[in-house]
Order: sequence, then structure tokens, then C-alpha cells
Amino acid sequence: MTQALDSISFTQMDGRDATLADYAGSVVLIVNVASQCGLTPQYEALQTLYQDKRDQGLVVLAFPANNFGGQEPGTNDEIKDFCSTQFGVEFPLAQKVSVKGGDIHPLFAALIDAQPTATANQPSALLAKLNEHGLGPERATDVMWNFEKFLIDRSGQVVARFAPDIPPADARLLSAIEAALDA
Repeated sequence: MTQALDSISFTQMDGRDATLADYAGSVVLIVNVASQCGLTPQYEALQTLYQDKRDQGLVVLAFPANNFGGQEPGTNDEIKDFCSTQFGVEFPLAQKVSVKGGDIHPLFAALIDAQPTATANQPSALLAKLNEHGLGPERATDVMWNFEKFLIDRSGQVVARFAPDIPPADARLLSAIEAALDA
């Protein structure tokens, strides 16, 4: 992994400090998540993806964030319990972070810098709805909403980014994951 990206620390849900270096050699799908979002059912598809691909080297790494409509108001313990009981989540969870604004977590700032544009549906009904309500991203590079996805290959390079309304089973995301796993 690149030094800058793999040295940025974050806290796992269990309170242990971690970096992406802990996942060196794996393909990592980083997702900002929320428990009270219309996209929250993606947890189930992320868990299925993780179960199907973890033996090939895929790690799904979720970062709860409360940046969008207050849709992740819970404590870290409440989030962990929700993910476990509602969706059987087994993939790693980090403690809550900010994914935009002045308090953006350094990992997300680096991810955005490495991959400023997300693959998105054209046209995007989600983006249109967000813009209609004045909730769209301020800059084109900003994380659009909950469940945006960043894909990191085995060498630690950010190779793709997917808008929130690209679900985990979307052929574009699966193709990118397969390519990273096969490389």
C-alpha cells in the first residue's frame, strides 16, 4: 500500500487502533455506512459479498458516518449491535468518523484525493433527489451520501470509487472487485 494511505490510523469498533496496513495484500472495499438510511439494506448485500469473496482476499471495511441527514445517530456500541442483529454483519467495522467537511477523517480525505470521481448511475435518481432537497454534494469530489464505496487493490492503490446508489451486486462493482482479486 502507498505509505500515505496505509499509515493513516483509525479506530476499529472494538477500540483497537488500526491502519490499512493491517489489510496489506487484501482487496479492500471501504464503505461509509449509516443505520437509518434508505440505502441501509445494502448492509445485507455487503455481508453476502464479503462471505462470497473473503476467501479470495476481499475485505469489506465499513465506516459509520453521521454526515448525511443525521442517519447514523447511534453510539459505536449501538451501531455494532444494529449491524450484528439486523444484518449479521461479520466484516470489520470502524468507529464512527466524518466523511466530509472540516472534520473529515484523514483516511477519507486521502481516498477522495486518490479517486476524486465516482462511477455513478447516469442519470442518478439519488443525486437528483438530493439536489432537489438541497442535500447534494457541495463539490463534485465530495462523498455524495451514505454507502459510497472505495476499492483498494492488493498493492494499496485506490482503483475505483462507486456512488451510493451503485449496490454491492452491481455488475460494475463486481467486475472491478474481480479484476482486483485476480491481479
